[in-house]
Amino acid sequence: MARIKYGECELCKRTLSLTFHHLIPKKMHRRTHFRKAYSKNELNAGVNVCRRCHSGLHKLYDEITLAKQFNTIDRMRADEAIQRHSAWVAKQKS
Repeated sequence: MARIKYGECELCKRTLSLTFHHLIPKKMHRRTHFRKAYSKNELNAGVNVCRRCHSGLHKLYDEITLAKQFNTIDRMRADEAIQRHSAWVAKQKS
């Protein structure tokens, strides 16, 4: 997905400034498992999310968990903890 600076957050659906979240965190890119299992394009894939959702993802889960269990937007949206956080963020003022 292309990086955009302003638009709709893919998790909370608010329209505001966005950040780019790597689906496989950059910290994991140098590990052999990820270098062998994923192409460069897959490693650099990500989603545009607001700062609150982005910070929430990293507070809820460490990088290895994000990389292995939440490496697609559908997996993120299906997670109950992420859903609760996104629902809370959606109610906040921009």
